Amino acid sequence: MEFLRDIEVLRAIQLSVCSGSCILAFVLLLIKIPQTEYTKKMRMTKNTIALSFLICSFLLGFALFNKDIAHYEQFSSLMMLIAVSYSSIAISYSMTNLLDSKYTDGTAFVTNVFFTATVSIVLITSFMNDNHTIRNISIVTMLLLFVGQCVYYIFQFDKAYKSAVRQLEAFYDEEEDHKIRWIRFCYVIAMLTDVFLLVYLMLPKGLMTLYVAWYMLYMLYFSSNFISFLGSHKMTLDAFAHRTLSGQDMFPQKQEKSKKEETAAEVRRRAREFEKLEKRIDLWVENKKYREYDKSREEIAAELSTTKETLQLYFNVQMGMDFRTWRTNLRIQDAKQMLLEKPECSTNMIGELCGFSDRSNFHRQFTKIVGCSPKVWRETDGHPENI
Repeated sequence: MEFLRDIEVLRAIQLSVCSGSCILAFVLLLIKIPQTEYTKKMRMTKNTIALSFLICSFLLGFALFNKDIAHYEQFSSLMMLIAVSYSSIAISYSMTNLLDSKYTDGTAFVTNVFFTATVSIVLITSFMNDNHTIRNISIVTMLLLFVGQCVYYIFQFDKAYKSAVRQLEAFYDEEEDHKIRWIRFCYVIAMLTDVFLLVYLMLPKGLMTLYVAWYMLYMLYFSSNFISFLGSHKMTLDAFAHRTLSGQDMFPQKQEKSKKEETAAEVRRRAREFEKLEKRIDLWVENKKYREYDKSREEIAAELSTTKETLQLYFNVQMGMDFRTWRTNLRIQDAKQMLLEKPECSTNMIGELCGFSDRSNFHRQFTKIVGCSPKVWRETDGHPENI
């Protein structure tokens, strides 16, 4: 433990984190994303996160520059508090905006940054001038501001995440939350990292080295996931950019005519259209096209030579269920048969072959429809009631 309390060790770790965060920032800035409306939010998110890393690097560098100051570890703690405050604002705002921009407010973001900067300057100045009264007031103000902004952004992020999941599911007619699950996980890690600093400030001094090292690991983990997302973001952006590019609402208000308002000609026309669509759907099922995933409603409707509105109406009127429920049932029936006929294949492989891109979703849907897990279904040879 004495090793961790050594000031020189702390400064060495701070130097490595300062250099690392600076390198990560430049790596993000060098990643090129096409200048289109389609990727506008992605570019803004990337640049905001890179800027937050640069601010963290600057603050740690400022602490190292003043290495001869009295109570250096306490000064380093305050620099980390300021750095984490900026980081939490930047990451919360940018990731929430990436998921759903209607839950972000640019004015609130700028105001938050302004107040944080003001309190930070007062806090640093009071420490340099050894003014205990102003320093204590500034620390309390900073902590209250820090906690307030974390609570605010956590609620906004939660609403944006749920909205993003709905958009993905509406666009692909699948349970697609696994595509953005990493964002939620990284955000949880970010907030826990913030909480760790608050806990540290209440504990006896001497462990700042551990916290700074942990923060570097967090930045590396977050950056690697984000860079990976930049390289494979198309399917997610398809859904998030749908409204921007098409001008269509993802969740339009229902404006269906009542049966009394429909003319006899409209009823006959719809019946003929449904009859043709039914034949195309039968052929679609025969070719096992329901196993394919990562396809939007528009793409599936185009395969069936119809529109997504007509397809939705057909299933509501003729089948009494939505398209996604119907397709999921087909996939599960397929999986039930394959689990028994292909014992050499794992349950996860069976799920993927049947059209489930996410393992947990396959197990959840199978259990919901069949009443037992895929493993139990296979072990009982399709007779789970015998258990």
